[in-house]
Amino acid sequence: MGNAVQQRGFGVSGARPWNDREIEEALSEPTPGAIEAARSLDGDHMVLGASGKMGVTLAAMIRRALDAAGKKGTRVTGVSRFRDAGSRAALEAFGVETVQCDLADYDAVMKLPSAANLQYLSGQKFGTDGAPDETWVQNTVVPSNVARRFRDSRIVVFSTGCVYALSPIGGPGANEDSPLGFLGEYATTCVGRERVFTYYSRKYGTRALLFRLNYSVEFRYGVLADIGEQVRSGKPVDLTVSVANVIWQRDACARAVQSLLHVESPPKKLNVTGAEKIAIRAVAEKFGAVFGREPTFRGTPQATVWHVDPSQSIALFGPTHVPLDTMIGGVGGYLAANGRLLGKPTHFEVVDGKF
Repeated sequence: MGNAVQQRGFGVSGARPWNDREIEEALSEPTPGAIEAARSLDGDHMVLGASGKMGVTLAAMIRRALDAAGKKGTRVTGVSRFRDAGSRAALEAFGVETVQCDLADYDAVMKLPSAANLQYLSGQKFGTDGAPDETWVQNTVVPSNVARRFRDSRIVVFSTGCVYALSPIGGPGANEDSPLGFLGEYATTCVGRERVFTYYSRKYGTRALLFRLNYSVEFRYGVLADIGEQVRSGKPVDLTVSVANVIWQRDACARAVQSLLHVESPPKKLNVTGAEKIAIRAVAEKFGAVFGREPTFRGTPQATVWHVDPSQSIALFGPTHVPLDTMIGGVGGYLAANGRLLGKPTHFEVVDGKF
């Protein structure tokens, strides 16, 4: 993304919003930290769940980081069911090899090629309340299949801050030693995912890291896109959850690559997000300035919400590269130019665990 990331309104070319390829090129530009991690790591890389919201970005960043580190011969493989052919084509255009696989099929998982470095992004959140059985399979059975197949790999396991209990909005948020919450089917199965990987890590000595991400944002998806679109369309912004964590997707992916250097057995736990806890009302008002309209609000702020303390990851990786005002300006410019959204609201305002 280079210098463009520091410019208000990045994400548009003139009056035209960036297309998906341009967005992925910007989001997947490897940071210096990601390049150094790629240089230090031996063996091939694999991304499971490569067609999801972050999968293309992360796999492309790994490929580009390896190339920048002079390791063009190291393989990067993206694995998914690939129900969306576009995501497979996007991965291959970046030089990522692809394998179609249903990770719930044990026999199919056992046939996957080996990889020394594994990024695990597979999981289910939306639709949990209507199909809890599918969510339990995706978030607990699939991890069991993967943990057995890749017992000798370094594994970064994508998780969520929703595993924690709710924290007071005036405090720093949950840290890695805070109690877990088991709040709703989704959060409970996410704890289950962590427990399964931890069990096999202890059993086999697998080195892993539980990457508790809260919340990755980009132009087409995330808390900022949700708030910005509500303000732009004149819909009230819900203040039930009055604070949240966000991190630009490029920064989140770079931290995932770097996390491969910090895997442990049993797994290390790590909260990953930006240092700045955002106030939903203030963000909505900034979007109002972008769109030239006054935001409206609804809901009564709760005293406790899901938010986390990311001080450990910031100590490991340093500050993030994209500040909040740049994110708001970029997302706002993209929305103002009628950029396409992914159509997957985050439901960040949910406090009962029902997604």
